Amino acid sequence: MTIDISLLKQVCEIAGAPGFEKRIRDLVIDLVRPYVDEIRTDNLGNVIAIKKGKRNPDGKRVMVAAHMDEIGFIVTHIDDQGFVRFHTLGGFDPKTLTAQRVIVHGKQDLIGVMGTKPIHVMSPEERNKLPKTTDFFIDLGMSKEEVEKYVSVGDPITRERHLVEMGSCVNCKSIDNRVAVYILIEALKKIQNPAYDVYATFTVQEEVGIRGANVAAHGINPDFGIALDTTIAFDVPGAQPHEKVTELGKGTAIKIMDAMTICDYRMVEFMKQTANKENITWQPEILTAGGTDTAGVQRMGKQGAIAGAISIPTRHLHQVIEMANKKDIADSIQLLIACLEQIDEYNWSH
Repeated sequence: MTIDISLLKQVCEIAGAPGFEKRIRDLVIDLVRPYVDEIRTDNLGNVIAIKKGKRNPDGKRVMVAAHMDEIGFIVTHIDDQGFVRFHTLGGFDPKTLTAQRVIVHGKQDLIGVMGTKPIHVMSPEERNKLPKTTDFFIDLGMSKEEVEKYVSVGDPITRERHLVEMGSCVNCKSIDNRVAVYILIEALKKIQNPAYDVYATFTVQEEVGIRGANVAAHGINPDFGIALDTTIAFDVPGAQPHEKVTELGKGTAIKIMDAMTICDYRMVEFMKQTANKENITWQPEILTAGGTDTAGVQRMGKQGAIAGAISIPTRHLHQVIEMANKKDIADSIQLLIACLEQIDEYNWSH
């Protein structure tokens, strides 16, 4: 299977900070509407697209969650010189902000740059200290009066970086988690014979505490849950074998646990068996820090859900140079489709 680079590029590059997902939400609705039986948006902003099952006399529901939001920032202050101060929306390593372009989404989109104290005027002590997010400001190249024509406190800010292909990989900002949004869109387009009703849920505000998935799962009350998200591929120089979590090019990852979820052993086994049956390359994932929508999908329905996750190995997470392997992405699409088509064939009682 080859992946649709132009669609992935479109999905990755569009803006959508936590709480400000309207642009990516509108795009998702347009893209999936032709392929589903029903589509709705809840009060929090989650998109729930329903594809009816073919063999479902008991009305079983499978919730598949992919979060639409990307890590970003929010304007907190405009100083007398027109420089913008901000607060983070999601987790950032401050050193990765150096020399980056951003987009401030005010009355119109404005390109800005992350600025901080020049190294030439730093003291020796300052040069050896790790930066903090509060050390940075955004320079829009405008006076305070000009900035205030377009920008207000509370406006969202996203990172500026285009998708490129690099060897067997794709590289962009917001691979986390737009690659999963892309995978879910492609699965809805390609799936022919879902066993149970599929509730394809494009969630909001995952990066600030899986808020959208919690609300959506409570409303859907799924029997089964599959989350789609990126995971760490620490397969780079200096990494010890036990630190890698996953590796690029070794296939889709089947989550066993992360810091917020121990996946249901039945779902883990079902995914492994399905991948092996369909000759889909896979690798196990145990992530000892961080969490995903899996937690909300598993726990927030009225009876809980038999839940697990398909993870996409990704290098350089929460930077503007996130990288995923094209075959791993294709493997993830194939595994999701196979699981949705064969979920009624597994013995869930053991």
